[in-house]
Amino acid sequence: MQATAYTYDADTHSGSVLLDDGTPVPFDAPAFDAGGLRLLRPGQRVRIETEGEGESLRITLVTLQTL
Repeated sequence: MQATAYTYDADTHSGSVLLDDGTPVPFDAPAFDAGGLRLLRPGQRVRIETEGEGESLRITLVTLQTL
């Protein structure tokens, strides 16, 4: 699934993304670290993997979207 980076805290490696419908979804350090990234800037397109649905939706991986 694709999303747009919305917030990112370099100290905690956590932040949030906006889904294409505008819904913000937070991610934690393990999801960020799983993608092998070192930095994330707001506005970057990212690929995310999730588990769960609705209120229990959780991001398990954040990585850059490449073509």
